[in-house]
Amino acid sequence: MSKTLRINGKTHEVDLPDDVPLLWVLRDEIGLTGTKFGCGVAACGACTVQVDGEAMRSCQMQLGDIEGDITTIEGLGTPDNMAKIQTAWVDHQVAQCGYCQSGQIMQAASLLAENPSPTDADIDEAMQGNLCRCGTYPRIRAAIHSAAKMMQEA
Repeated sequence: MSKTLRINGKTHEVDLPDDVPLLWVLRDEIGLTGTKFGCGVAACGACTVQVDGEAMRSCQMQLGDIEGDITTIEGLGTPDNMAKIQTAWVDHQVAQCGYCQSGQIMQAASLLAENPSPTDADIDEAMQGNLCRCGTYPRIRAAIHSAAKMMQEA
């Protein structure tokens, strides 16, 4: 079945069954490999993307159910023009192994879009479904606070 998707501001036509997870459409069909496969059951957050600005787990989203603009980590910013959350991530040296980072960043960006001045409790609640095996949670929280401050100053 043919479906038109708007991903990172570009239109993509895919011809796949409706039950194919968005994660595999992004990675295997479109070639956007920044979104990672972690668990396949929406429990780890590595596959987090945004649909119309809302953080969603792409491993559990079926192609046939997708409506709205999709943003992946590749669409958030570029190496020459990073989003504030990406800059804060680098400044705080959040990534260790890095595997979960695209999902963490996409979830954090969604949080900041909804709540530009989150408390520690707000951050903990919003980020609780994104697992980091390296345990960089204190740096993640610090980076989110820094990004919020950068956004307020801009």
